[in-house]
Amino acid sequence: MNIFENTPSKLKDELFEDILVNKNFKIERIVSDGHTSKDDFWYDQDKSEWLIVLQGDAKIMFEDNREIYLKRGDTLNIKPHQKHKVTYTSKDEKTIWLAVHY
Repeated sequence: MNIFENTPSKLKDELFEDILVNKNFKIERIVSDGHTSKDDFWYDQDKSEWLIVLQGDAKIMFEDNREIYLKRGDTLNIKPHQKHKVTYTSKDEKTIWLAVHY
């Protein structure tokens, strides 16, 4: 698999693809094309999530209104039940993320 290949040119919704899954963790590729979370939506996950931006850029906002800007190569670790949402992803190029849920 090449993480940058087989990406549709137009995406109505973000693309989530499982790469490796077992009972303890999941690795997924996420492709965003200007997508953001809905205003009233917060991710509230049971597991930790480590992510890296491989292409593009994005902003993650936490429930305390802290916002983190991520560019290519930046990583972020999100603890379980740390509410967060995506407030920005690149519109000029697709944002490709690798997320590890553990």
